[in-house]
Amino acid sequence: MLSRLLGLAREQLFAALMGASVFADAFNVAFRIPNLLRDLFAEGALAQAFVPTFKAALKRDGVPSAYALANRVAGTVLVVVGGIVLLGALFAENIVELMAAGYDDVPGKVELTAVLTRVMMPFLLLISLSSVAMGMLNAQDRYGAPALAPAMFNVGSIGVGVALYVAGVEGKWVAIGWSLGTLLGGACQLGVQLPSLWRQGYRPRLRPDLRFADPGLRRIARLMAPAVVGLAAVQVNIFVNTWFASSEEGAVSWLNYAFRFMQLPIGVFGVAIATVATTRYSDSAADGDTDAMARQMTDGLRLVAFLTVPATVGLFVLGEPIIRLIYERGRFLTGDTAATAAALEMFIVGLVAYAGVKVIAPAFYALDRARVPMLASILAVAVNVTMNALLHPIYGYRVLALGTAAAATLNFAVLLGAFQGYVRRLFNGELLWLFARVATAAGLMGLGVEFGYRYLSDLVGEASLGARLVVVFVPIGAGALLYAGLCHAMRVAEVRAFAARLRRRAAPPQNG
Repeated sequence: MLSRLLGLAREQLFAALMGASVFADAFNVAFRIPNLLRDLFAEGALAQAFVPTFKAALKRDGVPSAYALANRVAGTVLVVVGGIVLLGALFAENIVELMAAGYDDVPGKVELTAVLTRVMMPFLLLISLSSVAMGMLNAQDRYGAPALAPAMFNVGSIGVGVALYVAGVEGKWVAIGWSLGTLLGGACQLGVQLPSLWRQGYRPRLRPDLRFADPGLRRIARLMAPAVVGLAAVQVNIFVNTWFASSEEGAVSWLNYAFRFMQLPIGVFGVAIATVATTRYSDSAADGDTDAMARQMTDGLRLVAFLTVPATVGLFVLGEPIIRLIYERGRFLTGDTAATAAALEMFIVGLVAYAGVKVIAPAFYALDRARVPMLASILAVAVNVTMNALLHPIYGYRVLALGTAAAATLNFAVLLGAFQGYVRRLFNGELLWLFARVATAAGLMGLGVEFGYRYLSDLVGEASLGARLVVVFVPIGAGALLYAGLCHAMRVAEVRAFAARLRRRAAPPQNG
């Protein structure tokens, strides 16, 4: 939650400095290149393949052997990803022209985007090593430092952004300075985890093994191969969206702002649940206990439904006033608010599915069935690309967001069906009954939030910052209480579990 809130603050500062200008578009595409590779290798295929392998080494061979495997992985990452970074910097302009064909129509836009790409390419190496560190800590049930790491990325970026704002830097130098802040944030994300690893007894002795002589390294490579293909399909989706959006000035930035905003509930709920579930799946797979894995997945999906269904309804009702509150200042104008809110309405259709995929997919990697999420991703992306090609000329950039939501929904459905067919049946009457109660509570909450927002907007307006705070946070607070009360009345177990935990934390310590 801290990471996502700081991420919103970072995006707010970015919007004030660059809005949806040429410089914002250039930065967003430039950052998308190393970020795309990060999703593909570092926090995608590598993370999903490394955690179950490292966990198995811990249980089978002990800590020294597992740490030796981690050193071989980190050393290999240093060589391989370092080479990718050099190639990306060398061919930056060609990559930009491929990703954003529409940028050729604006003089200097391709060249600026290429410069920013070269500045930020080392971010990929920093984040890849950070992913290895994060996997090691999570596999040992150490979640504090890895959870704090993305927040430290935002702290580094925000620090540089504040300096740029105070110094009054303008034009392309804002984009260049923000790119340097991205590198600093990546270094912070890696650095904050190293003390915790050191306390766990890890000592870095990086030994690249490009021949994959180590069995653990071979298993990681074997798991990564289909994972890379599957994630590459997702990146093709991003590439196609960027290619289409680059033909509309400002669309790349509007979609980026909206998607970042949707990532708030995904990061707070979906990623948090998936992080713990991944370690649990690895334990169950190492023990051959698929019944335990099914129970863990059911618990994860229950939490996803309980937390993301009301978030979907809330963002649909309050999306535009929240975007106005967070972003509308400086170079981010009223028209940008409306355009970003229109994209957000399309993105949130797939919010529940997006979070659900993050909970289900790691189970297949723990079971050595990486081809299943690969095929699911390819199928989902094929549907998205087809939608974009057919509907973008008619409906514009908004259909790109809707296509992403449709792809996430299909991906989730395929993974869920595959798990039920290959491992254990999940969707029973109990889970469906939970979803029905949660959806009912969220729908009633949405009506209450809509009424409260309209009443307060008529009463105080939305011109000042104070008024915007009132019309956003009062309905949010009231909606959360209404949703919790409705779920409690409908005997939703999750709200009772949260309430019991809060009572235990609030209770005074027992003497003796």
